[in-house]
Amino acid sequence: MTSSEADRSSRISGFHKLRVAERIDRVAAFAGLDDAQRAQLAVASNIDAELADHMIENMITTIAIPVGIATNLKVDGRDVLVPMATEESSVIAAVGNSARQCYESGGFVTSMSGTEMIAQIQLLDVPDPRRARLVILERRDEIAAICNACDPVLVRHGGGFRDLEVRIVETPTGTMVVTHLIVDTRDAMGANAVNTMAERLAPDIARWTGGRTLLRILSNLADRRIVRARATWTCAAIGGESVRDAMIAAYQFADNDPYRAATHNKGIMNGVSAVVLATGNDTRAVEAGAHAFAAATGRYRSLSSWEVTAEGDLAGSIELPMAVGLVGGAVKIHPTARALLAILRVEHAHELARIIAAVGLAQNFGAMRALATEGIQKGHMSLHAQNIAFAAGATGDEVGEVARRIIERQAIGEEAAARALAELRGGG
Repeated sequence: MTSSEADRSSRISGFHKLRVAERIDRVAAFAGLDDAQRAQLAVASNIDAELADHMIENMITTIAIPVGIATNLKVDGRDVLVPMATEESSVIAAVGNSARQCYESGGFVTSMSGTEMIAQIQLLDVPDPRRARLVILERRDEIAAICNACDPVLVRHGGGFRDLEVRIVETPTGTMVVTHLIVDTRDAMGANAVNTMAERLAPDIARWTGGRTLLRILSNLADRRIVRARATWTCAAIGGESVRDAMIAAYQFADNDPYRAATHNKGIMNGVSAVVLATGNDTRAVEAGAHAFAAATGRYRSLSSWEVTAEGDLAGSIELPMAVGLVGGAVKIHPTARALLAILRVEHAHELARIIAAVGLAQNFGAMRALATEGIQKGHMSLHAQNIAFAAGATGDEVGEVARRIIERQAIGEEAAARALAELRGGG
């Protein structure tokens, strides 16, 4: 560590009180940023700096993620254009190509179990856990009234308390009594609503049972909010029986081996998370719920299922929790998210969730077909090569030509791109 590094401290008193420009100056000084790097942090984006400053703590800048449009999707008989925010090459192209190949056979058919979320209240040090469980269940009507009083606006929109579950959870440190509040959050993701209800109810539960409440928080395993999508791809559309059978084998691999399932499901989430992010929803909540759901049987499995139809075609389906909303949080205040939601032309959260499920299934089809045929790298690397060419300084038509040359030479790297660019500009 140099003496200058030793003098640096991340203890910056009152950092949150500084203006954004002042925060940038302090960070630039700490990190030794040059003028170009400092200026980049100050570049305006499509979100107002003052708004961004109120969305998170200690904001200094925004980072732009490209947003593209997935085409060719037909969902429940309606054609949709789907905005996707992602930095990963080939994701959007894969969705569009996959959707095109099942478009004539009807596209995607979807459904959803509901729009209910779960809040958990943890109860410790309960003298009689099984009696406590019954005591809580006996007060269902009282609990419903307490919960609904927390959010009368939600109730006016048809939501609110729906049901009550009480579980006995045995742990190494003792028996816990866990209360689940089942709440219909309608067109909101609902985290704030259910958390408020859990906080309000916790003292009453402690008083009724003689226990001590601790955690009061929603569950991201939103298994009361399951979205489903299915589609059929004809053998002719995907390249014949050999491709179909190879894709079935790829699915069986994922469904029976957690090492493969992790990457298989990550591919699904490439599509899912891109739409969730573009619409201002919580990618971490959706991802956590999806992976927990994938392990609900006791082992980690594929989120999708694939089979051969009676006609010999390939049928795929997907089921996963989908806690997304159209109101509240970043969805409500982020202007780009609002504009992208307008492209989708959805009026209710369940419509958005169903489109997202269709995108996840399309993404899964595209990845499996690529893996089962030419391999994932062919399509992915062609786009990656363009990124490498751009990073090497290529512009305009040079990008495509440099990318073509380095792919042809099987040397996809910055040094190879720089050499190809020099040759191109030198007339080589």
